[in-house]
Amino acid sequence: MVNTRLCFVVIAALVLLVAAGCGAGFAAQAPLEHQTDSDSAPVVFMTTDISPEGLRAIYEALKWRPEGKVAVKISTGEPPASNYLRPELIKDLVQHVNGTIVECNTAYNGSRAESAMHRQVAEDHGFTAITDVDIMDEEGSIELPVVGGKNIKGNLVGAHFKNYGSFLILSHFKGHAMAGFGGAIKNVSIGIGSRTGKNRIHSGGRSDTSPWGWDQDPFTETMAEACKSVSDALDNGRKIVYINVMNRLSIDCDCNGNPAEPDIHDIGILGSTDPVALDQACMDLINVAEGNRSFVERVAKLNGIHTLEHGEAIGLGQRAYRMVSL
Repeated sequence: MVNTRLCFVVIAALVLLVAAGCGAGFAAQAPLEHQTDSDSAPVVFMTTDISPEGLRAIYEALKWRPEGKVAVKISTGEPPASNYLRPELIKDLVQHVNGTIVECNTAYNGSRAESAMHRQVAEDHGFTAITDVDIMDEEGSIELPVVGGKNIKGNLVGAHFKNYGSFLILSHFKGHAMAGFGGAIKNVSIGIGSRTGKNRIHSGGRSDTSPWGWDQDPFTETMAEACKSVSDALDNGRKIVYINVMNRLSIDCDCNGNPAEPDIHDIGILGSTDPVALDQACMDLINVAEGNRSFVERVAKLNGIHTLEHGEAIGLGQRAYRMVSL
């Protein structure tokens, strides 16, 4: 006769083991493609807890302490229904660092192409209720030097960039119709680029007036180069840190006001001091996620991974990483 009490104990133990594996950020699975145990690899921290507490835990794990006035770079999101990070998720962390939310105007003619409209979107989406919001290119651009770039020698960022001592990059990881995917590198390069700077990046350095119709690989390479210029300007990366939130994993960017519904379940929050390692870890997780076909096909079609290849080649970061689960 089957001992029902024993069966119950065994089943309960199995449930606990499965839960522990999920809570440990896929620790029970085989290593992700670029995951390594090498001590020389940058660390990527991960939690499956997508909440204000989970976000704060990732930030604390990074042991990063900002200096001076803190800019928190997010996407304010295109109306009416984009998947931007909600104020209720980021509020506690933004206020903890006494941060100012920063954005730049878009290169396309949407609801955030001009500062007054953009500021209204930020208010409508709840960001002005949690902290100050600064449209950094409201007074034009400044140029940051690009060291080791293949496509550009200078990167045009919002002129208010110089007003901040440290940058916390909070990115919603998702697909993208032009870049394949958008994470930390896109949020820095396109996101901190002024409207003119965005044109320069999209064109691979060939135009400051139009983002449309240019070659793909120079575009993705220039994103990495622009990101490196920002990192270099912030004390060679010591005054910038990156966190990606992997929720609402649509194939469409937050610049799309009516994005496709996600096929992939929410995954977690990841953070690192290395933007290449962070975005690579997110893509590795996408590559093993159930329902990933449309996302993976979009990245492949646009050769989106080339952003990370070029980023590693120019010294922005490393694609290999050590995953530490919280």
